[in-house]
Amino acid sequence: MSDYKSQICNLQLESLETPCYVVDRVLLERNLKILADVQERTGCRILLALKAFSMFSVAPLVKQYLKGTSASGLNEARLGREEFGGEVHVCGTGYSDAEFQELLEIADHITFNSFGQWHRRKALVQAHDRSISCGIRLNPEYSEVKTAIYNPCGKGSRLGVTAAEFRADELDGIDGLHFHALCELNSDSLENTLEVVEAKFGGSIDRMEWVNFGGGHHVTREDYDIERLVRIVRDFSRRHKDVMIYLEPGEAIALNAGVFVSEVLDITRNELDIAILDMSATAHMPDVLEMPYRPEVIGAEVAGVHQYTYRLGCASCLAGDVIGDYSFERPLEVGDRLVFADMAVYTMVKNNTFNGMSLPSIYLHDPDAGNTQLIKSFSYDDFKMRLS
Repeated sequence: MSDYKSQICNLQLESLETPCYVVDRVLLERNLKILADVQERTGCRILLALKAFSMFSVAPLVKQYLKGTSASGLNEARLGREEFGGEVHVCGTGYSDAEFQELLEIADHITFNSFGQWHRRKALVQAHDRSISCGIRLNPEYSEVKTAIYNPCGKGSRLGVTAAEFRADELDGIDGLHFHALCELNSDSLENTLEVVEAKFGGSIDRMEWVNFGGGHHVTREDYDIERLVRIVRDFSRRHKDVMIYLEPGEAIALNAGVFVSEVLDITRNELDIAILDMSATAHMPDVLEMPYRPEVIGAEVAGVHQYTYRLGCASCLAGDVIGDYSFERPLEVGDRLVFADMAVYTMVKNNTFNGMSLPSIYLHDPDAGNTQLIKSFSYDDFKMRLS
């Protein structure tokens, strides 16, 4: 987190509309350069998974380094095509008739969650005047993901085809295989998972044009073993010549490249001091409650480390809309700005207007240019448009 702490001093916090997300262009580009280096050294292609980070105002920067985007459905696919360019890959759990007709005009790759889906759509794909590469999603029934809600390979998962349901004799027209079994994991987990995938489905890999290793690769994390990843990809390419490898990380693109800024609205007390913030965890950073996890607040520590401890509570009516207990070197005051670290991923894409909460403003900070640009702010109309 040293990059945050060294660059946060360049932000004029008092000038920001809060609550707000602030993405740092330099830190974002640092991540992109790391991913581009992996591409260069291995020959793989890396896509931005839009489900984690869809800030299209930085698309001109992203497409300098990555090969395209991956989408979970029509709207993300449209955004990828319209704003990011490059290849557009879609891997959805199911496609409606209307959605699929539009995807035929947009997607370069479409991955099907079952052989039944593929057979129902096969004729449409093959009759279309655009060339679309089709794949089947695999479920290796192996994952090292610890949090059940984020484990795509848990018992009874609806995601992908298991070895028992795989039909090697029904691959006519299928160009690729796709598996996604990771979440915020290192390259050793990929190596272990890939061993299982090859053991269960390896007989079909050499018939393919591509294999997609999915997302969840925390490549830009400080302790990530990049050299191991490079070796894994190179070794797979040697074993399966002429098979293109795709990776589609989401978090790794904007990991540690953004913050969330909130203002203290009130200080109350109920057995302990409580700071009420102008934001909502359930509305603005829902993974804090869903995963759950404790975000870092720059300049704060866990309760008891410093003299002044506060429970950080939110402005919604949800009783559990609480971030946690943090300690500070000095007392908090109404009007203070608090900065939450690593708030670029799974925030803007998941936020909502529960309780009529305003959506946070979005800024792009450029330390090289010495400016912080307001990209977008939101109003009552953005709340109303989601209702009827």
